[in-house]
Amino acid sequence: MPKTYMVLVLLSLIAVGCKTEQKKPLSSAEPIVLDFIKDMPKGTEIPNEMVWIPGGEFYQGAVDHDTIAMRHEKPRHKVLLDGFFMDIHPVTNAEFKKFVEETGYITIAERKVDWEELKKQVPPGTPKPHDSILQPGSIVFRESVKSIANLHDISQWWDWKIGANWKQPNGPSSSINGMDNHPVVHVSYEDALAYCNWAGKRLPTEAEWEYAARGNNMESIYFWGNDTNYLKDNANTWEGQFPTTNTKADGFELRAPVMSFPKNDFGLYGMAGNVWEWTSDWYNVRYYNELEKSGAVKNPRGAEEPFNPSNPYAQEKVIKGGSFLCSASFCASYRISARMQTSIDSGTEHLGFRTVKSALNNK
Repeated sequence: MPKTYMVLVLLSLIAVGCKTEQKKPLSSAEPIVLDFIKDMPKGTEIPNEMVWIPGGEFYQGAVDHDTIAMRHEKPRHKVLLDGFFMDIHPVTNAEFKKFVEETGYITIAERKVDWEELKKQVPPGTPKPHDSILQPGSIVFRESVKSIANLHDISQWWDWKIGANWKQPNGPSSSINGMDNHPVVHVSYEDALAYCNWAGKRLPTEAEWEYAARGNNMESIYFWGNDTNYLKDNANTWEGQFPTTNTKADGFELRAPVMSFPKNDFGLYGMAGNVWEWTSDWYNVRYYNELEKSGAVKNPRGAEEPFNPSNPYAQEKVIKGGSFLCSASFCASYRISARMQTSIDSGTEHLGFRTVKSALNNK
């Protein structure tokens, strides 16, 4: 849910429009060949805090027995991937702090909102919000929600908080002191790319992320299998009726330290719940259908451009993994195939990222 979107929702200014038909191919992938890099190349060292994800093939998208899968998780389509390195956990506050200290980088949430840029992403004629709203900040979850009218109006549990950013994840009165090993949040796509460039890495494609999350469970709904009874033992999610009652059966109310729950078959932590994670793919509702028509694809890099009829002015990327706010009564996005979209100018208190590194080049 983008910064621009939330600012305007709270002011009741957002309108839904239409977007013109795209004329160029939707997807970007390498020409199909049967071979792929499975094993780590000889002489290659595993980067610190990363693991090798062996190359292989899988069917991306919702498994047939996932009865709550959303339409944009279908149809399943065959994907071949070269092996790659992936962070064992999302980037932490300590890691992001080192990047900021060495580069002097200022995140989008710490910059004044640029109305000239913002108005490009909303319907023409949208009035400019008051300057008191266009201040540095980000989107935070409103705690102690007593009741809601429905689950469609997200402004019932989200607030635009001036002063919220990666150092103050819940607003000016909060801090990350003592939270070095928590996932960094309030990081936009631009911020994540800046970190990747500094670290000599990149963001995963959606296909890489989903394949890595599956491990050896190619036909499972969750990374641990199909039984929801094990949810609280494997992921930090919302236990109870969202957003009014959280039983904290998993031991956490908000974000949890990385590596708080079991790793998957590939040795990755946090591939379900806790914080959503950026991928490099544009969000395009037509993309999966295009891939299915293409047959098997190798190393797909996502749609050529975004398309979301529900938010046609936004430039959105795919995010994966779900967060501490996902619940069985709402989105249940701790499922492997679950996917959502977020504007590239946005950060929230439940969105982070992890990095990957290709086998045969610098990133």
